[in-house]
Amino acid sequence: MFEVRIHGRGGQGVVTAAELLSIAAFLEGRHAQAFPSFGSERTGAPVVAYCRIDDREIRTREPIMRPDALIVQDATLLGHVPVFDGLKDNGPVVINSGTRVDNLALPSIAHRPEQWITVPGTELARKIVGRPVPNAALLGAFAAVSGVVSLDSVVTAIRQRFTKSVAAANATVARTAFDIASTEIEELAHA
Repeated sequence: MFEVRIHGRGGQGVVTAAELLSIAAFLEGRHAQAFPSFGSERTGAPVVAYCRIDDREIRTREPIMRPDALIVQDATLLGHVPVFDGLKDNGPVVINSGTRVDNLALPSIAHRPEQWITVPGTELARKIVGRPVPNAALLGAFAAVSGVVSLDSVVTAIRQRFTKSVAAANATVARTAFDIASTEIEELAHA
């Protein structure tokens, strides 16, 4: 089973990101489960959502304490919320930031740098979609860094979830972030 924990703030599409990731897995013939965890339900409050992906039926329902991967939709959480708690060794991490991983104030955790990347998801969404909701961008980047789901499945999930015009813009954001992440991964591998 592959488990993903998604951290962000209310209004950033954290719950939708988990749902889209699970739909992408379903499209690839796998079992998936997505569910949120809320504290105070208001815009800007920290939110966590979870997604499990497996080739067999998923029966467990508890929150993910030892994720295989992380998606961080708001880099301001890094100093205030223990987002990296329980992350398995060498787990891929995608962080919404225009700053490279090496320049972020991150805890010292043993990891392979090529699996920790940043993508300016909010900037891409604002520019292409017209709204600062980074979830589609981060899912595109996650497809590149993790290989758990394909970009095509992420785009198809987006197209199924949203109206045609909203889906088209978010699909473009996902593809753009996938390309940015792929380039960053390649650069890190050759560094």
